[in-house]
Amino acid sequence: MGESENVTIEIMDSTLRDGEQTSGVSFLPHEKLMIARKLLSNVNVDRVEVASARVSTGEKDAVKMICKYAAAHDLLDRVEVLGFVDHHQSINWIYDCGCRVINMLAKGSLKHCTQQLHKTPEEHIEDVKQEVEYAHSLGLTVNLYLEDWSSGMQDSCDYVYQVMDSLSNIGIRRFLLPDTLGILHPLQCVEFLRKMIKRYPYCHFDFHAHNDYDLAVSNSLAAVLCGVKGIHVTVNGLGERCGNAPLASVQVILKDMYHARTNINEDRLNEISRLVEGYSGIPVSPNTPVVGEYVFTQVAGVHADGDHKDNLYCNKLLPERFGRHRKYALGKNSGKANIVKNLEDLGLELTAEQTKAVTKRITELGDKKELVTQEDLPYIVNDVLKHSIQEEQVKLVSYMVSTSYGLKPIASIKVNIHGQEYEADSTGDGQYDAFVKALRKIYRNKLNREFPLLDNYAVSIPPGGRTDALVQTIITWRDGDRIWRTRGLDADQTEAAIKATFKMLNQIESDNSNGK
Repeated sequence: MGESENVTIEIMDSTLRDGEQTSGVSFLPHEKLMIARKLLSNVNVDRVEVASARVSTGEKDAVKMICKYAAAHDLLDRVEVLGFVDHHQSINWIYDCGCRVINMLAKGSLKHCTQQLHKTPEEHIEDVKQEVEYAHSLGLTVNLYLEDWSSGMQDSCDYVYQVMDSLSNIGIRRFLLPDTLGILHPLQCVEFLRKMIKRYPYCHFDFHAHNDYDLAVSNSLAAVLCGVKGIHVTVNGLGERCGNAPLASVQVILKDMYHARTNINEDRLNEISRLVEGYSGIPVSPNTPVVGEYVFTQVAGVHADGDHKDNLYCNKLLPERFGRHRKYALGKNSGKANIVKNLEDLGLELTAEQTKAVTKRITELGDKKELVTQEDLPYIVNDVLKHSIQEEQVKLVSYMVSTSYGLKPIASIKVNIHGQEYEADSTGDGQYDAFVKALRKIYRNKLNREFPLLDNYAVSIPPGGRTDALVQTIITWRDGDRIWRTRGLDADQTEAAIKATFKMLNQIESDNSNGK
C-alpha cells in the first residue's frame, strides 16, 4: 500500500443524476443549478454528472443553465451528462445543451447485452463505436459506463474483456465501472479491479458504488487501493434503492485512512449536505458520519472530562475541520463536565455547589425525556439558583385563553415589563395567535414599540417522547436584519410557545441594554 499512498483521486459527484433517482426526489432546474455551483465552486469536486439525456424539457433547461454557468467560469469540461447508445439522439441532446462531456452507457454484462438489447456482443460493440465516433466528430469528450460491470465480472468476464479489447483504443477518456446492483464486497472489488487494471494499465478507470449491502464506502476504498483513478459519490448518499457512496464519508476515509489527495474543500461538506437535504426533502440521519447533527455531540460526561484533559476522546474527525464545533449534550448522562463545558460556552461561571445543583436538575429533566439545550441552560440555572443570571425584564403575570365552537379563540393577558404591569385581550385564529395579538397590542399601544414578526414556528416531540408527553416549540422571530430563535418546552403546546415567546422578548431587552 505504501507505494500507492499520496495518489490523487478524482471525485465525481452524481447527486444531480444518480442521486435524483432516489424515490420521491426531483430537483427543479434552479435547484440543480445551485447544487452544481456549490459542488464545483465551493466543495470543489472534480466533476459533476448533472442529468440523463432526453428525460424531459425541464431537465434540458437545467443542463443548459448549468453549462452556461460552467462555461462562463471555465468549468465546462467538469460537467457531464449520461447518454445512451441510441442512434445519436443522446449525443445531439447533450450537444444542444452546451455540454461537452458525455458519459455513454454501454452494457457491462453479457446478460444485459443479450437479454435487454437482444444483440450479440459484436453488434453492441459496433453500435458503441459508431456513437463514440460521432461524439468525437462534434468535439465531445466520451467517458463510457459499463453498466452491470460487477455482474459481468462475476458471470461473464470474457464478455467484459471482449468489450474492453474492442473499445480501449478508440479515444474514450475514462471507463466507468459500476457495481450497478450493489452486490460486491471489498475483496471482490480488489479481485476484479486488479484484473482490469493489470490487463488495461493505460486506461483510466472510475469506480461507481451502490450501497445495497452498506458497503459502498468500503468498496470505494478498496477500489482506490487497487489503483482506480476516480470515485463516484453523491451528497448524503442519495441514489436508487439504498443509495450511493456518500461524498463526505468517502472523502474522510480516502484522506485519513489511505492518505490520498483530493481537491475537496472539507469545510464546505456540511454546507452542501444541508442544501441537498433541503432541496431533496430527504432528512440526514442525525448520526450520519461527518454531516449528521449528533456526530460532534458528546453525551457521556466522562467524554467531556476527557476532552477537557487534552482531547482524550477525539479522533481525526475534528468538527472544526468541517466548519462545525463540538457540543456537549445536556441530559441524564451528561454529568458535571458537560454542564461546565456548556456554561463556559455561554460565559457563565458557577461555584462547585451551584454546578452540582444545576447538574441534578438537568438529570431530572433527562429522566423525564425533556430535551435540554444550551439555549435553555441559563433559564434552568436561573430556576435552580432562585436568582436572575439573565435578568427577566419581561414577565408573564397571568393569562387566560379560551376557545368555543364556532367562535374565535380569546386571550386575556397581564405582563410585567421593566416593573410596570400591562393588560390586554384579543381574538385570533388559534389560542397562541390570540395570545401574541394581545402582546402586540401592549407593545404597540402602550409602549409604542414594534413587536418582531414571527418568521417560523415548529412543534416537535422531544426524542423518546410520546404524543401525550412533552412538546417542544421552536420559534424564529425577525425584526429587519435581527433574528431570534428560541425554544419552549411544556406538556401543553400553547404553554411551550408562550415560554419561547418570553425568552425572545427577554433576549431583545438584553440585546438592547447591551447596545446590540
